[in-house]
Amino acid sequence: MDELKGIFGVWKPKGPSSYDVIREIKKRITEKKIGHAGTLDPKASGVLVIAVGREATKKISEEVAKEKEYEATIRLGKESSTDDSEGIKTEVHPIRRPSLKQIYDVLKEFEGEIMQVPPVYSAIKVSGERAYERTRAGEKLELEARKVIVKKIELVSFKWPYLKIKVVTGPGVYIRSLARDIGRKLSVGGYLSALMRTRVGSFTQKDALIIPIGFHTPRTRA
Repeated sequence: MDELKGIFGVWKPKGPSSYDVIREIKKRITEKKIGHAGTLDPKASGVLVIAVGREATKKISEEVAKEKEYEATIRLGKESSTDDSEGIKTEVHPIRRPSLKQIYDVLKEFEGEIMQVPPVYSAIKVSGERAYERTRAGEKLELEARKVIVKKIELVSFKWPYLKIKVVTGPGVYIRSLARDIGRKLSVGGYLSALMRTRVGSFTQKDALIIPIGFHTPRTRA
C-alpha cells in the first residue's frame, strides 16, 4: 500500500468515521497529502472515495459532484431528532398504515429536482459554524431548503415498519432528509435506520479496497 497514489474507492464499514478511514490509510503510506470526497456518517457503510498525492487531492472535488447510489432503510412510524437512528425518537400515531400503491406514488414524487431541507445535525455552515455544533449548543435552527436532484428511487421491499429503497442522486442530497420527508409525506413519520452507499461515480462496491480499521467501537457522528 506504500506506493498507493491517485484516486480510488475504499469500503468504509459501519462504525468508524470517514476520517478514521483516512487515519488508517495514513498509517500505511508515506505520502502526507490525502483527502476524501463525500463523507459517510459512522453508522453508514459504503464506498468512500480517497485521493492520495497532491495532484489527486486537487481533483477530489470533481468526485463530490458525481452521482451516488445508495441502499437505504427507512423506519416508519417514528421520527428522530437527527433524522437517523442516533437521535431522540418520537412516536407518530398514524390513522392508517400506507398501502403499497401509496408508497410507490410517494416515492415518485421525490424523483427529479426537489427542494430539500438538510438535517439540523449536519456539517452545513450557518454564519460560519457547523449546523450540528449550533444545534448541540441548544439553538433551534431552521435551515433553508436547497434545490437537489434525485435521479431515481426504486422500492426494494416494504414490511411495516421498514421500507427499503435504492436511490441514485446528484450532489448534495441528504438521505436522512429524504427518509424524513418520505415518512412525513406518507403521514406516518420516518427516519433513516440503515444506509449503504454502493457507488460514487465510477467507483463501486465491487471494486472498493478493503482496509482493516484498528478499532471495533462504534463512533458517534462528528
